Amino acid sequence: MNYRHSFHAGNFADLVKHALLLWLVDRMRTRGPLTVIDTHAGAGLYDLTGDAVRSREAEAGVARLMASETLPPAIRALAQDVAALNPEGGVRFYPGSPLLVARRLREGDAYLGFEMNPPVVDLLDQALAEYPAAKGRAGDGYVSLAGATANARGPLVLIDPPFEQADDYQRAADAATAVMRRDPSATVAIWTPLKDMETFDGFLRRLSGGKPGPVLVAEARLRPLTNPMKMNGCTLVMLNPPEGAEAVAQEVCGWVAETLGDTGARAEVWWATS
Repeated sequence: MNYRHSFHAGNFADLVKHALLLWLVDRMRTRGPLTVIDTHAGAGLYDLTGDAVRSREAEAGVARLMASETLPPAIRALAQDVAALNPEGGVRFYPGSPLLVARRLREGDAYLGFEMNPPVVDLLDQALAEYPAAKGRAGDGYVSLAGATANARGPLVLIDPPFEQADDYQRAADAATAVMRRDPSATVAIWTPLKDMETFDGFLRRLSGGKPGPVLVAEARLRPLTNPMKMNGCTLVMLNPPEGAEAVAQEVCGWVAETLGDTGARAEVWWATS
């Protein structure tokens, strides 16, 4: 695997994904014990003085987040988690999805994250060591998802692949719809890059073909989609999201586009199926 999220940690796409993930976790916990399954967990914690310095994506993302004085509630919640990991100030450490979720687990809740890269599995274990209800596991999250959700009622599933493989869009769509067929009370969140609409529309068509129920698409575009070789934006596609997700997605994507985007940046939140 060539992809290393450490180069991209804390970028604008992480802010969209993680702000909405935190809201989903907090909202879904009100129903009772929550199980969170993460198909592509990553390291769990990232030191932004390492690989991220070379890409400068965190500088244009989380660093600007932490410097902002006007934050809507869902974005502020993420900023608070980042600040807690940097008690001396600054933004050296950035939490991945596993650590963000683990820090919110209560009695009866659980997190299980899959990761295929052995060195990254070791880092994931280290990041979750203080949280007994959160576990990392070596394995293919797509393949392992059926077993992981078999005994979990109404889980939250995060599908966040690197989209390096040609079939990642297909596998993500198929895995999500399989979860919804097994348990219509589940919620699935799929992160995708947004480079061109042809690729993304194909993904949505495949997803809709599985009849997954309500699908909310939250887009944050930093620039017009004129260069398909560049990540011009990102989406979080939510299947069967809790009530209130549309308004929060508008809040998060709107802030990211307005604050971090170039000329022509915009946010769009819309229902793909119902």
